Amino acid sequence: MLKGRNAFLMLTGLLLSLSMLLGIGIDAAASGTIDYLDSCNVGISNIIAPGSGSTNEEAIEELKQMTEEEEEEENKSDLVMADVKQALNVRAEATEESEKVGLLYKDCGGRILERKDGWTKIQSGDLVGWASDEYLLFDEEAEELAGEVGNLIVTIETETLRVRKEPNLDSKVLGLIAQDDELDVIDVIDDEWISVDFEDDIAYVSSEFVNMDFHIDEGETMEVIKQREEEAAEAKRKAVITANEAIIAEADDVRLLAALIQCEAGSEAYEGKLAVGAVVMNRVRSGAYPSTISGVIYASGQFTPALNGKVANTYNSSISDSCFQAAQEALSGMSNVGDATHFRRAGNHDGILIGHHVFW
Repeated sequence: MLKGRNAFLMLTGLLLSLSMLLGIGIDAAASGTIDYLDSCNVGISNIIAPGSGSTNEEAIEELKQMTEEEEEEENKSDLVMADVKQALNVRAEATEESEKVGLLYKDCGGRILERKDGWTKIQSGDLVGWASDEYLLFDEEAEELAGEVGNLIVTIETETLRVRKEPNLDSKVLGLIAQDDELDVIDVIDDEWISVDFEDDIAYVSSEFVNMDFHIDEGETMEVIKQREEEAAEAKRKAVITANEAIIAEADDVRLLAALIQCEAGSEAYEGKLAVGAVVMNRVRSGAYPSTISGVIYASGQFTPALNGKVANTYNSSISDSCFQAAQEALSGMSNVGDATHFRRAGNHDGILIGHHVFW
């Protein structure tokens, strides 16, 4: 066995000769040929005895392929969407026998935390748990569905922000919105202006003072569901004490639904108002959403006016007669959009077109 300086010089000379023969380069060999070869996953045995394994060109091609696969893995989307008609159980562990920790409703989504054995651990708002892959969409399918049912929202980051009729500073001011209010995005005009849905019309805000996020409906934890059910039960109990339960409950539901209709379709023709009311009632009856009007309107931030407090303000102010009429007819079971449970401003989604909205 060679020892000491002679062994080191002999090994260095051998590696240097091999590196020059294979085109690796003198600098690479001198700075540590063994480390270089290891990092390329070529293997010293293939260099010394190329006939017994891959050639240098094959090894480089293999390395290139592995790099591409790693990049593809890194670029994979962590988006996941529910693929159900009503609601999907989310559990504490990756098994059907595990405790149910929440529900992921139809068209709700979240992000992937972990995957194993046909189950995916997801985070959707405050809900974290495991769901069966059988009822989930991933990658392109998830992104396609999210693009259909999700929407861009701007959040105001200044104390107050002017909403303008046209995308320039000289344009008429249509109104002011407060810090942390949210508006649905229609389009990003350029680096300076964003068109938004303001009081059911197209308006413009400066992009300098807003934060823009893509919003997808989120699941709910069992704690939140239980709390909502308890609050609803308590409200009913109080209604019985103060007056006739049926009359008061009906009056509250009509006004709340009318308030939402005014926020979402106040400037639309009557058919558009009725369609919004019908969507809410379709959700109440579907089993995929909460079973009360207030639960549907406020669950998971599904309606932006409910999310930013506009519905509550409208509820306590004046509501048009046509919105009340639309709410009453929707409550009675009338629908001009079939069993549609979604709507958005008309654009790139197929469905029933009524006024400025499409329903599906």
